[in-house]
Amino acid sequence: MSKARRSNDWGFPRWRGYGSGREATQVRLCDRHGCSDAGDCPAPKSPNSPERWYFCQKHAGEYNAGWDYFAGLDAEEAAQRESQENADNSGYKEAAHYGWGGSGDGTRSRDEMRALEVLGLDPDADIEAVKKAWRSKAKEVHPDVRPNDPEAAKAFHSFQLAYEVLRQAEERREWRG
Repeated sequence: MSKARRSNDWGFPRWRGYGSGREATQVRLCDRHGCSDAGDCPAPKSPNSPERWYFCQKHAGEYNAGWDYFAGLDAEEAAQRESQENADNSGYKEAAHYGWGGSGDGTRSRDEMRALEVLGLDPDADIEAVKKAWRSKAKEVHPDVRPNDPEAAKAFHSFQLAYEVLRQAEERREWRG
């Protein structure tokens, strides 16, 4: 009598890849006429309706661009719905305030975002990338390198201010913990 063998499908991680079966998977197509992409983005057919369209990502973006969440409501009802939504989602604002999210997700102020634009950095740049960009840009337009150039002096001043804004914001984040 042969010894029973253990299957490779037990435990975590699975030792056999997912989707290695031979059965066909069912794919829902986009509800937009003529589109043959997978429709994996649900969108309501009308406000407060349980019925959904299923669009591909491109057509879902087109559909949502014209969506008015407050359609059919008067000003008082719209204000009430907005205040209810804000009350329900206030925990997310609190989390962002205490820095539980990463940079680039709403934790940076408008001034910090402008400073990052001046330095030519992405919204999620860390302090080391800020220092590196500031040094390289400041070296190009430093008054000692380009004397008697008012454009260079103006650019150097803007780089200096942008770096100060970002440095102070980083110090505040470290101080808060």
